[in-house]
Amino acid sequence: MSTTRPSARRALRRLPLNAAAAFTVVICLFPVYWMVTTAFKPSTDIQSYDPRLIPRAWTFDHFRRAVGADGFALFWRNSVLVTLSAVVLALLVALGAAYAVARMRWRGRRQFMLAVFIAQMAPWESLIIPIYIISRDTGMLDRLPTLTLIYFMITLPFTVVVLRGFIAGIPPELEEAAQVDGCTRTGAFRRVAFPLLAPGLMATSLFGSITAWNEFTYANFLIIKQQDSRTLPVWLSSFQSTFGTDWGATMAASTLFALPALVIFLALQRHVTAGLASGGVKG
Repeated sequence: MSTTRPSARRALRRLPLNAAAAFTVVICLFPVYWMVTTAFKPSTDIQSYDPRLIPRAWTFDHFRRAVGADGFALFWRNSVLVTLSAVVLALLVALGAAYAVARMRWRGRRQFMLAVFIAQMAPWESLIIPIYIISRDTGMLDRLPTLTLIYFMITLPFTVVVLRGFIAGIPPELEEAAQVDGCTRTGAFRRVAFPLLAPGLMATSLFGSITAWNEFTYANFLIIKQQDSRTLPVWLSSFQSTFGTDWGATMAASTLFALPALVIFLALQRHVTAGLASGGVKG
């Protein structure tokens, strides 16, 4: 009895916290549930004045219209190309910058990290007009490389911060031992430190890919005339017209649009959690 009562008291004390957590999860997941179920509802049920949590009938017509819409394959390719290019560029540049900050001592190192933190906190929406003017004057409007560079700049500060903390958490003695055995500094990093950076690389690449994949404002603002250079977030708005919104196709397209990020996150969830924790508390 003496051991049961303390455990029961702890369970009672945890009850409000667990209830609050469950309520938060339901609030966060309900829009996703509503999006997915609406994608499978017939049009008559979507516009009904008596909404139902569970559809009475299921249909794939909205998915067929979404996949068959003009530009679906092209915009999908554009989004994949821009996302992968931005993430790879950010990882390459941030890896060198993070290693220099974590392993080397040079004048201006603290000021450099301060600038990185400021860039991370700055709202990128405030730079839309300057970036538009620069892109217009340099002839870079309506081009996918412009979006790639912008997404690269958006994800770079976060990538530097996380990788810097992760590299600082790796004992430098491991690389020094490899150098004693004949490796150069670059070889020691490639053979010893780089394999240990996998969780950090996965965490930062996931953040960068989701940011670039979901970004709408710059894609809509900088791709004006060349419709073939648009990405999926802009394509989603094509289901809205002056005659109304095709909610079934919109929800089906949104579900298809969210699937890649969801699959990648579920596949890398454990590594991402470890990478964010290590990069956030070490160094």
